[in-house]
Amino acid sequence: MASSFPEPRPSEITPRRAYLRRRSLLAAAGLLGGSRIANAAGLSVHPGPFNASEPLTPREDVTHYNNFYEFGLDKDDPARLSGGFRPRPWTLTIDGAVAKPLTLDVDTLIAGGALESRVYRMRCVEAWSMVIPWDGVPLADILRKAEPQGSAKFVAFQSVVRPDQMPGQRGGLGSLDWPYVEGLRLDEAMNPLSFLALGLYGDLLPNQNGAPLRLVTPWKYGFKGIKSITRITLVSEMPPTTWNRMASNEYGFYANVNPEVDHPRWSQASERIIGSGGFFGETRKPTQMFNGYGAQVAQLYAGMDLRKFY
Repeated sequence: MASSFPEPRPSEITPRRAYLRRRSLLAAAGLLGGSRIANAAGLSVHPGPFNASEPLTPREDVTHYNNFYEFGLDKDDPARLSGGFRPRPWTLTIDGAVAKPLTLDVDTLIAGGALESRVYRMRCVEAWSMVIPWDGVPLADILRKAEPQGSAKFVAFQSVVRPDQMPGQRGGLGSLDWPYVEGLRLDEAMNPLSFLALGLYGDLLPNQNGAPLRLVTPWKYGFKGIKSITRITLVSEMPPTTWNRMASNEYGFYANVNPEVDHPRWSQASERIIGSGGFFGETRKPTQMFNGYGAQVAQLYAGMDLRKFY
């Protein structure tokens, strides 16, 4: 992974109360029906059960400071180079050890009116963090539609391969083995925190953030959040994951946020808060175990050696 961290554009942090006030303004304008919010992008969302209390990261930073190697290695490459990517039409296939294999149209999923808004902390393995308002659906809801069979123990994810639209997939320095693949244990995937994001800040997910849908698991490092997903396959054995294949001593299958287990090349004890720039530069804060989501996920790893299963 890149070892340098270019500074994001200076901007003030958007207070969460300002984001919530936006919802009130939408309601006053007649755009809020019941508990749902409709916006110009066509999304209709309702508040979800998880909302981090920290200030939101400015939208400019969320959409212009990205790791998306399909479009390049630098943080600004995804925003600069993803304009030609076409995220529609798009279908998601769910197959493998399921009773009812599915092919879902993403726009039909969005139009179904079941989207939730969730504010999650995001901790990158590179020791920086954001607070992001996602819109999407619980992963468990989608998996249940396919009816996992008893042999299903893991969930494998696969991203799209389009080198004509994704310049980072054309090879060269730093290129990965495409397609990008990721995986979770089935109980991790069924945890209420696991989320398929289809939107961001109330709008459709931008290309540079993983359009049209991406995985969000906020207690894990950000590289687990596979983008532009085309296939989800339930399997009996632990599936390969892209960064673990590239450097298994640095990037484990679990990738749980753990301040006590350093990356071989840097400390994980603290994180740089993107968008917090001021006269003295961006601030840092101590990193929390499981990124602060221990109450929801610690039981998944009871009895496990989290230094071994990193």
